[in-house]
Amino acid sequence: MESIQHRTVKVNGINMHVAEKGTGPTVLLLHGFPELWYTWRHQILALADHGYRAVAPDLRGYGDTDAPPSATSYTCFHLVGDVVGLIDSMGGEAVYLVATDWGAMVGWYLCMFRPEKVKAYVCMSVAYCPRSPTMKPVETLESVFGSDFYICRFQEPGVMEEEIKSYGTEHVLRSILTEPRDGPVRLPKSEPFGSKSSNALPPLPQWLSEEDLKYNVKKFQRTGFTGPLNYYRALDLNWELTAPWTGIQIRVPVIYVAGDKDPVYTTPGAKTYVHGSGFKTDVPLLRDIVVLEGVAHFLNQEKPQKINDIILGFIKNF
Repeated sequence: MESIQHRTVKVNGINMHVAEKGTGPTVLLLHGFPELWYTWRHQILALADHGYRAVAPDLRGYGDTDAPPSATSYTCFHLVGDVVGLIDSMGGEAVYLVATDWGAMVGWYLCMFRPEKVKAYVCMSVAYCPRSPTMKPVETLESVFGSDFYICRFQEPGVMEEEIKSYGTEHVLRSILTEPRDGPVRLPKSEPFGSKSSNALPPLPQWLSEEDLKYNVKKFQRTGFTGPLNYYRALDLNWELTAPWTGIQIRVPVIYVAGDKDPVYTTPGAKTYVHGSGFKTDVPLLRDIVVLEGVAHFLNQEKPQKINDIILGFIKNF
């Protein structure tokens, strides 16, 4: 880990922290919620060892990157603008893109708005989600999954931050990172992250050490959760802003990877879209769909060697 270099880059009006290692073609790694560049620690080392330059930023609102307070500063245009600025700061050539969770959503927007910046895309967990021309996302999710659905619970500024504060950062991160959950994920208004008793904290899985957890806790204690939650609070605004792209196809070579225990993948409707005709229609250059058995949401950490092999096996073709 000591061999990974860190720097700060000025992009799109913010200071972005970047971790990187290696020389050669650039592989850009985008993390999800609630994660940091650190989620890619295994991939950074492996990619560098195989002749690539692995670059993993803390996205806007996370870690050592600036965190504007308003949700209106977290639209898809802001997030893609940050990534394009980072790519341009490295010379502007197209990158291999690897992304998971919210990073995957940013990745889809990047492929939508600036496909010339992406050679190929390894997408994990979150498949492409075509824009509905009639219903806003949060309204749709609440009507289907109820008001306790986690995205709906994240909407009101300050409310979830106070609930997280009442538990403490370590308890919440440990709960999210380690507790198995089938989709759809719900956070009840009573004890959304389980009992507050320290005895109720779940043990860490084999893939996550106490040192790993402490690194994440330290960063989130410093920056808080408002930035990360603002991604969800900008969902309806993104819907409004992307009306001109309704019905668009994503024309970048893609491999989609999910765990069969991932609550995103097991949420009703996800498998039907991914394995039916919809995904392939919306993403005509979709090359493969890989579902890993016994793997949940944080698949790049849970099965790092397998994910490394998938990434290297795919990007070598482009």
